[in-house]
Amino acid sequence: MPIINKFLEIATDEGITIYNITPQLEDFIESTAIKNGQILVFSRHTTTALAINENEVRLLEDIKVFLQKLAPNSEHYLHNDLHLRDVPEDEPINAHSHLMAMMLSTSEFIPIVDGKLALGTWQSVLFFELDGPRKRTVFLQISGE
Repeated sequence: MPIINKFLEIATDEGITIYNITPQLEDFIESTAIKNGQILVFSRHTTTALAINENEVRLLEDIKVFLQKLAPNSEHYLHNDLHLRDVPEDEPINAHSHLMAMMLSTSEFIPIVDGKLALGTWQSVLFFELDGPRKRTVFLQISGE
């Protein structure tokens, strides 16, 4: 069974931003000969995440508000006591971003059927930036036949 890897690079905006990466996944699948199998989508950062959900503007805003309530950046977090840690000078105050990421997922497996993602009608693959702006990398791996 062939396995094909790719890195998807995303330049993100400031704060919590959500990106629909479904079109990039579809393009990657289309560039291969794989008709049936699966794609692994893996976030390579501790302050980013992935989810499958509806890509609707008002829902995406609701998700941002919900995440901010779960881990407000105004709270005191031990991770943010930079003077007590050995960190680079440009180390951000971002404990809240790590905590938000833990509430989501770092990876998604999606079936490929007849050369297409087997997503439901309203499902999209969403990439969450929780500590931007940054240059991010998502690892993609397709396996199948």
